[in-house]
Amino acid sequence: MSPAATRARAPGHQPTLAPERAGTGLRAHRPLPWVPTVCSGLAGLGFGAVMASSITSETWSAFRAAGGVAIFLGSATGMAGTYLALLMVLLVSRVPIIERALGQDGLLRWHRRLAPWPIWLIVAHVVLLSVGYAQSAHRAIWPELGTVVGTFPWMIEATAAFALMALLATISIRAIRRRIGRERWWALHLGMYLALALAFAHILVIGPSFVNHPLARSLWIALWLATAGLVIVYRFGLPLVRSLRYGLQVAEVRPEAPGVVSVICRGRHLDRLRVSGGQFFEWRFLAPGMWWQAHPFTLSARPKPPFLRLTVKALGDFSSSLAGLRPGTKVLIEGPYGAFTSHARRRRKALLIAGGIGVTSIRALLEDLPESTEPVVVLRASSSKDLALAPEVAELAQRRKGRVHELVGSRSAVKLERLPELVPDFRKRDLYIAGPTEFVDHVTNMFTRLGVPADALHFEAYALP
Repeated sequence: MSPAATRARAPGHQPTLAPERAGTGLRAHRPLPWVPTVCSGLAGLGFGAVMASSITSETWSAFRAAGGVAIFLGSATGMAGTYLALLMVLLVSRVPIIERALGQDGLLRWHRRLAPWPIWLIVAHVVLLSVGYAQSAHRAIWPELGTVVGTFPWMIEATAAFALMALLATISIRAIRRRIGRERWWALHLGMYLALALAFAHILVIGPSFVNHPLARSLWIALWLATAGLVIVYRFGLPLVRSLRYGLQVAEVRPEAPGVVSVICRGRHLDRLRVSGGQFFEWRFLAPGMWWQAHPFTLSARPKPPFLRLTVKALGDFSSSLAGLRPGTKVLIEGPYGAFTSHARRRRKALLIAGGIGVTSIRALLEDLPESTEPVVVLRASSSKDLALAPEVAELAQRRKGRVHELVGSRSAVKLERLPELVPDFRKRDLYIAGPTEFVDHVTNMFTRLGVPADALHFEAYALP
């Protein structure tokens, strides 16, 4: 075969997990399209209510007093920053109805867009209040700041919360973030929960919006408790209940391609597990050195009770260690997550493009597509031996009257710009793109420039696990 080859693959291989018969169990609930609009409206109303309470709590005499303007602005920016910080926590609390509508990529995009605002607003809160209190006491800023921290109730805890938020903001800078492993990043990010907890009391005790305003105080407490409750239920409680219900254990670790293994897990009641092809779980393997961290991996097949399968390429320390898992190792799961499913389809036909290990999402997604989709599947790999799960993909595509193209070779030899030539009717199809972030961005941008509308582009980017 030449360094860069494109070929259509015909079926002829019967994998251990028979493709069509592997997909049993319940599909995930269909996303509700109105959820993002309603949630955005509620978030906006909440922000308006928070700002209104800041404005109405001030008196004209207090506003005209020395330092009054700075104190008012400091209080308002503090309330706004704290509200947005709570909203950021809600975005990653993985409430199912929201997660199904936006998917993890959508939620994380909104999380990143909001991220700078809380810290800058809280910095403004600290600076403005320091200036305002100093003007009110006719003292220099630093001595007055020391007095405020040392004498006001709960201010030491609030100062610790501010320092923790500042640290998290610093390590979120892209150049620094890239140097931190995923598991350390996850552990450090838990500090946001601690920071919000430390800041809670001082807001209620000395915040102008709450002093002598019992209704406002009650509503703010309810907001904090609701946020904490959602995090506890959906980030910790529900995953624990599901893990106990399904009782997953590693049954087998099977090589699929160089550096690629499938981990087959055995469990119970998997016919009740609602999951769609293309979704992923957060997996926690209770093995030495691995039990304390969870990583996202897509199912590479729909459940075949009593089995679940994930297929992983060794790209980092954690993913490389999966090849050494022993049968019987207990497994905890969180999910399923993701909107990279057949529910997102808006057109009759589909084009599925997988770069490298992105084939796992595409292979599972194929099981949910009806025959009428006539799918065209494009598999991209550096060499033919790196085409993991290709026989299964070919069989699933053939049963849906589709075809598979394999783009094999180096980056210089294989030009992704050839994709429109391989599928001339791409504008009439939904496009599902899965693979490394760079690959997904390149293909998505290319088809966007060619006029493919946003509602036809669905993608799943794989970061370093």
